[in-house]
Amino acid sequence: MPLPDQLTMPLARIESRILLIRGQKVMIDIDLAELYGVPTKRLNEQVKRNQERFPADFMFQLTATEKQEVVANCDHLAKLKFSKSLPYAFTEHGAIQAANVLASPQAIETGVYVVRVFVHLRELVTSNKELALRLDELENKTDLMSLKQDAFEHNTRVQLKQIIDTLRELMTPPPTVPKRPIGFVTPDDRPAKGKK
Repeated sequence: MPLPDQLTMPLARIESRILLIRGQKVMIDIDLAELYGVPTKRLNEQVKRNQERFPADFMFQLTATEKQEVVANCDHLAKLKFSKSLPYAFTEHGAIQAANVLASPQAIETGVYVVRVFVHLRELVTSNKELALRLDELENKTDLMSLKQDAFEHNTRVQLKQIIDTLRELMTPPPTVPKRPIGFVTPDDRPAKGKK
């Protein structure tokens, strides 16, 4: 789905904040709070007050190791290094739910953009899977053609060798046997047998 030009900039900004953690595309609480125009502390307070709206598939807390990895790989999250608390990661549904519990105009408007980015990324993944399947099919067909070509070349070589061998046999003169003269042969003309 092509995106309109006026949406490209905000969507690109949001897309750069989406990370892959535990095999899921998520946004860290500090990034989500910044997009929604609220302090991270306020976002997390609202989430804690509305915990029933955030099941495990909407949000999870990073481990210390995951936090270190995020800080090491994302320059804009370097300030998390000094935070004593572990950040939260929000999935697509968690990010929308966070916009709903914050209920600020900026959060609601930005929440729409966040959904569009997640949908766009999902479409990209789907199209890449389809492309990968097609490439696999093409590779299998190529391998099959290669095997057929190898078999054809082998059969052709065998047949050409048989033709060459047959031609060589035909070119080889038969062994020479002394020919008998034509006509009447007198005893004097016959070759002598056994004389030494």
